[in-house]
Amino acid sequence: MAPADEPRTTGQPGLRERKKRQTRVALSQAAIRLCVLHGWADVTIEQIAAEANVSVRTFRNYFAGKAEAIAAGHLERMLQVADDLLERPAGEPLWDSLRHAVLGQFVPPEGSAPQNERWREGVRLMLAEPALAGEIVKANAAAQQVLAKAVARRTGTDAERDIYPRLVAAGSAVAVEHSLRADESMPLGAVLAQVFE
Repeated sequence: MAPADEPRTTGQPGLRERKKRQTRVALSQAAIRLCVLHGWADVTIEQIAAEANVSVRTFRNYFAGKAEAIAAGHLERMLQVADDLLERPAGEPLWDSLRHAVLGQFVPPEGSAPQNERWREGVRLMLAEPALAGEIVKANAAAQQVLAKAVARRTGTDAERDIYPRLVAAGSAVAVEHSLRADESMPLGAVLAQVFE
């Protein structure tokens, strides 16, 4: 995976890096899927490794535990938001570009992923797990840093000196988290619109 301080659109990774990223993503997705469906306490690293079709040793090469694996999935999606933002048409307003980039990563196409209430509740409960909280905070911080740099590149500002790119990145992250953690179903598009207003 690319360093957490730059958007990844700077070049194409080699085959080895792509394979490592695929394994990392597969492990993260397996951890999320199993924890959502069976509950945090009822999922082991052995089950996650088996679900991703790798050994426990391979799992440990990528992650220290299931919390880190789950948080890596969130970070991966937010890094992709930064990449997608930079690939949007140059003349498109920032807010439209950002909305498309965020929704493209956090709202699955119709019929392609579980959209039912049980899945949403499982995600909400998983995110409330105290053991996951620290890893999510770290992932959010890294993601906001990369997204702020993408916003700065897009707007011609400086992510280190100007507050605007960091504020936009933080607002986007808050919208995603609010939508995922809400007790009642809150469409991400509506939350983003409210935040961007």
